[in-house]
Amino acid sequence: MAVDTPSAELPASAAPSVDFDDLVAQANAAPLPQKLWIWTRLSGPGWLQGAITLGGGSLAGSLYLGVIMGFGLMWLQPIAMMLGVIMLAAISYVALSTGERPFGLIRTHVSPALAWGWLLATMMANIVWCLPQFALGTAALTQNLIPGLNTSGGRVVAAGGLLVIALLVVWFYNSGSRGIRIFEYVLKGLVGLVVISFFGVVAAMTRAGLLPWGEILAGLIPNPRALFEPAKSLAEPIAATAGYAGWWSERIAGMQKDNIITAFATAVGINMTFLLPYSMLRKGWGKRHRGIGIFDLSIGLIVPFVLATSCVVIAAASQFHGQPDDVLQMVATGKGKEVGEYHRHVDARLEAELGSGFAADPAALAAARDGLPMADRRMAAMIAGRDNLALAKTLEPLVGSGVSQKLFGIGVLGMAISTIIILMVINGFAFCEMIGADPGGPMHRIGALIPAVGVLGPFYWAAAAPALATPTSVIGGAMLPIAYVTFLLLMNSPRALGSSMPRGRSRWCWNLLMIPATLVAGFGSVWGMFGKQLGSFPLGAVGIASLVVLLVLGVTSFLLKNPPTRSSV
Repeated sequence: MAVDTPSAELPASAAPSVDFDDLVAQANAAPLPQKLWIWTRLSGPGWLQGAITLGGGSLAGSLYLGVIMGFGLMWLQPIAMMLGVIMLAAISYVALSTGERPFGLIRTHVSPALAWGWLLATMMANIVWCLPQFALGTAALTQNLIPGLNTSGGRVVAAGGLLVIALLVVWFYNSGSRGIRIFEYVLKGLVGLVVISFFGVVAAMTRAGLLPWGEILAGLIPNPRALFEPAKSLAEPIAATAGYAGWWSERIAGMQKDNIITAFATAVGINMTFLLPYSMLRKGWGKRHRGIGIFDLSIGLIVPFVLATSCVVIAAASQFHGQPDDVLQMVATGKGKEVGEYHRHVDARLEAELGSGFAADPAALAAARDGLPMADRRMAAMIAGRDNLALAKTLEPLVGSGVSQKLFGIGVLGMAISTIIILMVINGFAFCEMIGADPGGPMHRIGALIPAVGVLGPFYWAAAAPALATPTSVIGGAMLPIAYVTFLLLMNSPRALGSSMPRGRSRWCWNLLMIPATLVAGFGSVWGMFGKQLGSFPLGAVGIASLVVLLVLGVTSFLLKNPPTRSSV
């Protein structure tokens, strides 16, 4: 059984001061309003979670939800976050109750296969997802904030600057308790910048009278049917394509599925399940900090994430949903990254009519594109993805070119650099567990350097993405429900939690919250992987099979290690 001893915790240099313990004791004895105020002052690990979840994936997912679904899926990301926080709260309860690092706890009390799968999937995700974060941050610097840097040499300077900043902040994290406080202040500031920037965008649009707040609020009401069918507002444009209406509906539904999974998965990813317990133990938190741990997730994770992503969805939906003109204008001028995606939709539609050989002759391809009915071209333009630069440009008439670009540039830069920092910190923890080293020592810094390969992202991400993003998404997607199942089992393990295991009504409440969250994560994982191919290799089917095998191995191992007894009921 796990014991709450100093030897089981992370280095003592990170232990809280006497003042901190006094404040915790004061909060535990205080009335609710004073308790919440003290807890807000002491919060920290939850903001680290907020820093990683507000990254390029959240931005891309939110932009796409607004473009393709309008306000119809405003409810999706908040619900995904709430389900994720339920599981993160359980993870924090396990870690703070035992005082043990979760990797060893899982190996001992659940399954070595699950422990190693959790660790390796986390490290792979850290390395791969650093690539687009550096690309995103560099683009924000060179396109939105400092256009003069938009040269080959300027991009090198921008990407190198991001790496130096990230390394400095990670160094602070490893310099003791004072460094951890500085690190948390920096992360809180970056998360705050993200929220304020995108909130400012929505405020500007509200002031100009451009937002239908009735529709926006209606979009917060869950509607599961919206997951499987195109938005009602696209029904008329789809019908206008006549004989190819069914083809467009199927194409939109397929794209919609992938991006819904992206939006759902970026709310709480496998990286976050690894980070939370280590960051809490790194601060020296224990059993008496379980209340503040759960509150910390709410103030540092739910609030910033819901505000920022909702603002991006609102801005994208109001400017782009059902609006083809901006993309068609780009096509006419041949400028804009959206042109490539527009042509992919157009060419897929032509292939459905003419077969795959029509594109062999460039002249024939151009003629076929020009001859496509306007209804199909407008449909392709409506569903073409936009980026932060395109959205910033649409706000120029409202707040001016300089202000719109700066608003988005600051928000996107904050997203990118905070995520880079946290990915490096997580990888340091995972690397230390992999080699059996002290998580607070020099090996953590070495492990944190591994994702720094992402600095190549601005130069090679476009080429690397097809090869790396798909397998990483499949593996990470498969492992997220495994992580959820693992901690669900731990919450019901008297051998792991001992006297701290919830019992009676408390145990029923935890399970009634955790089981639906785990089932939803499992459904999303299988739904997202179903039919995925890497070339001719059935990667999705392999991912689903791996999920089932790991689940069976994990549950079987848990039952063998934790035979039911009367005291565990």
